[in-house]
Amino acid sequence: MAVCEVCNNDYEMAFEVHAAGAVHTFDSIECAAQKLAPICDNCQCRILGHGLQADGQFFCCAHCARQRGFAQLVDHV
Repeated sequence: MAVCEVCNNDYEMAFEVHAAGAVHTFDSIECAAQKLAPICDNCQCRILGHGLQADGQFFCCAHCARQRGFAQLVDHV
């Protein structure tokens, strides 16, 4: 069995995620998102869908981007 690197659960159905040259082991999508998903620089929520990026900042939506002065960004979904 493998141990989740977020919650330390020793789980027979754990899975690996290969990202940015590293290998991570998780027992759930929730733990994977907690470790790997970027955080919105405005509202601090985890960005699980199509986010936006400007000047090295990540945003969950165009509203949050506008709150930080990036009026040119729009949602596309």
